[in-house]
Amino acid sequence: MPSLKRAGAYAAGVVIALSAGLFAAPLAMAATVAESGLPAFTIAGDTIPEPLTAQPGSAAAGKLVIEDRKLGNCLSCHAMALPDEDQGNVGPDLHTVGSRLKPAQLRLRVVNMKDVDPLTIMPAYYRVDGLHDVSKAFAGKPILTAQQIEDVVAFLSTSTTTGAVR
Repeated sequence: MPSLKRAGAYAAGVVIALSAGLFAAPLAMAATVAESGLPAFTIAGDTIPEPLTAQPGSAAAGKLVIEDRKLGNCLSCHAMALPDEDQGNVGPDLHTVGSRLKPAQLRLRVVNMKDVDPLTIMPAYYRVDGLHDVSKAFAGKPILTAQQIEDVVAFLSTSTTTGAVR
């Protein structure tokens, strides 16, 4: 469950939603999240409505983050229309995620999927507080930068068909 510092009333809404069996239902509450050393952002329902950066995301740069096994490592769990043949099947298939979710919904899921589904095994890519067993070399640093989050969101937004490998 997200800490009360992270989500305030939102955390209580998640608990209510979980106990009611409403995993996928958007929650109407909003909360501003301020992680140590990271710019604050607002979670509204199942979205982060505003981009984390002033510069728009680049789909081409997002593809590189997703394909990089030492950075995003997305293909360890997810399948996508990419040439890498060694793709995962633990997480949801992302071939058509751009037609199912809006950029604001994708942004929250990449920032911290636990704010959508507290039981997920997906790591939080833009979080530094409340983590456990983090190496000192990585303490206080998110996995991805705000710009990399926006780049990944831009790429995932283009994933709208199960068509050709991109």
